[in-house]
Amino acid sequence: MKTLTTGEIAKMCDVNLRTVIRWIDRGDLKGFKLPGRGNNRVQIEDFVHFLNEHGMPIPPELVGEGNRRILIIDDEAAVARSIGRVLRTAGYDTTIATDGFQGGSLLMKQQPALVTLDLRMPGISGYDVLKFIRTTPETAATKVIVISALDQLSLQRALDEGADAVLAKPFDNQQLMNLVKKMVPLASEHVTHSVE
Repeated sequence: MKTLTTGEIAKMCDVNLRTVIRWIDRGDLKGFKLPGRGNNRVQIEDFVHFLNEHGMPIPPELVGEGNRRILIIDDEAAVARSIGRVLRTAGYDTTIATDGFQGGSLLMKQQPALVTLDLRMPGISGYDVLKFIRTTPETAATKVIVISALDQLSLQRALDEGADAVLAKPFDNQQLMNLVKKMVPLASEHVTHSVE
């Protein structure tokens, strides 16, 4: 279990140490006291949740840590809901964007660990969204799985432009799950080594 000290959190949020302790005392930020000394510790997952709830940016070093958020960008509502259902059942937090513009906006706000992306959408295409993800420092490390009904050449172009993986529609749910779990393992599937 990875934890942060109140000092580390204060530094990341650029606030006073007392402010962080107040957040914990008020119950805004979930923390626990170490036996004996009474120092506070906060699990990374709880800290990321706190930042999301308050619309605060997630520090780059924590993006991906305890992050189970997946953004589904697809203009076909039925497909988007289907992807969401499969991923939620496995324990991921999902949000759906029905076009590239909405996708870009949610991407910046939520800092998901992974994006599933359709290529053919009205307005801003999947290629445009992919380019935005890869050229924006805050999102450049986000995993991207392109899910599209376009031909092999288009899927290859998506890989060439930075997608981590591609799936052709119609896709197999198990295939999708295997790809997602490989890129964003759930905490229970992590093998953790604690370094003291």
